[in-house]
Amino acid sequence: MAKFNIKYKTLFFPDKEGTKQTGYKPDGKLRIRLRWPDNVVNFNLGYRVELAKWEADAQRCTSGTSHGVKKVTAKEINSEIQRAEDAIYDIFRAFELKKVQPTADMVRNEFNSRMDRTAKSQKAEKTLFDYFDEFVSQKGLENNWKYATFQKFDAVRNHLKAFDEQLTFEKLTESGLNNYIIFLRDKKGMRNTTLLKQLAFLKWFLRWAAGKGYNTNLAFTAFNPKMPKAEKKVIFLNWSELMTVYSFDFTRTTEPLATENIKALEKVRDVFCFCCFTSLRYSDVQNLKRSDIKDDEFTITTVKTGDTLTIELNNYSKAILQKYADQIYPGNKALPVISNQKMNDHLKDLGRICGLDEPITQTYYKGSTRIDEVMPKYELLGTHAGRRTFICNALALGIAPQTVMKWTGHADYKSMKPYIDIADAEKKKAMSLFNR
Repeated sequence: MAKFNIKYKTLFFPDKEGTKQTGYKPDGKLRIRLRWPDNVVNFNLGYRVELAKWEADAQRCTSGTSHGVKKVTAKEINSEIQRAEDAIYDIFRAFELKKVQPTADMVRNEFNSRMDRTAKSQKAEKTLFDYFDEFVSQKGLENNWKYATFQKFDAVRNHLKAFDEQLTFEKLTESGLNNYIIFLRDKKGMRNTTLLKQLAFLKWFLRWAAGKGYNTNLAFTAFNPKMPKAEKKVIFLNWSELMTVYSFDFTRTTEPLATENIKALEKVRDVFCFCCFTSLRYSDVQNLKRSDIKDDEFTITTVKTGDTLTIELNNYSKAILQKYADQIYPGNKALPVISNQKMNDHLKDLGRICGLDEPITQTYYKGSTRIDEVMPKYELLGTHAGRRTFICNALALGIAPQTVMKWTGHADYKSMKPYIDIADAEKKKAMSLFNR
């Protein structure tokens, strides 16, 4: 297994004050700029450094110099720079060992803690958002959260901040919680199902804060608003639709497509169909390597759950792998998988071109208002529809749920029930074909 590695860059520099037109001050605040994938954090080290006595290549003050009105020695400043550099190394090493991709808030909190910066700024009391950052940092490390989970909690924090920048635990009474729900519904346009998820995340934080003694307001424990919600429809391709997509000849479409667009759509189609014939999630087909494939099966450890699954190849999945057998992809990948977002966009185009325009009614609630939206099926296609397609077709073909679960990694019937209900309906339709 590849070693989990976080690539980061650290830059120490005196921040120039002024402009080219007005001229720069002879000194500037000593700052750290820390970069890693999708994140940038800046810290102020608390010193002023004279620009003429700064060595940019070494990122240190010139030896033997002194800086600022207080004439702080280069030795003291460079020693603090080294301490900060060591702290940053230790922080990222700890996250790597935990296999956690940290957020900006997590790194900021760890850095301030290791550098004893929190003690120096006791004037400002901790806010609810400071406690929220501590919660995310602690629970993220304890539970080995994946990057996507940290992003979810970043969104929760942003929603709380947008609701009230001065939010406190004391404000989250029954009335305050109701106002927050109304804010998410009316200002953020959230559906009831999304609202309930946001509320569950907030309650988790508030329970943690109560357990730590930070929060004495327990109104949230009795706050359970009734919100109607509709069952989410399972979007999948039936066998006929799957065969249409699998065998579609893009050169014969009536839409004017450039050669590069045809090639891109073909690759997206093939990767999607591979998921339809193997039950793989996007994250797992993206991670599938040629070395995982042996004879007529492949073995993977799933990204989402960490389950190790062995999945047999059928004629369709074999043919797709064979089509790309001579191609070389980074990381010894088996298939040409693009980003999830781009693939989702292409899948909608793919579905439209292939004629997957059956009208689908999507029902959801905002508050007590029921909303019915009718959309063509292709508008609802996403990468996860591949896995759903596999499950629904496998059950409709009469394959036992226990067998399907061995391929998909589902642990119980509860998560399989929506698919089983669909399969029953499909079997009824199939039986009606005898009524001629």
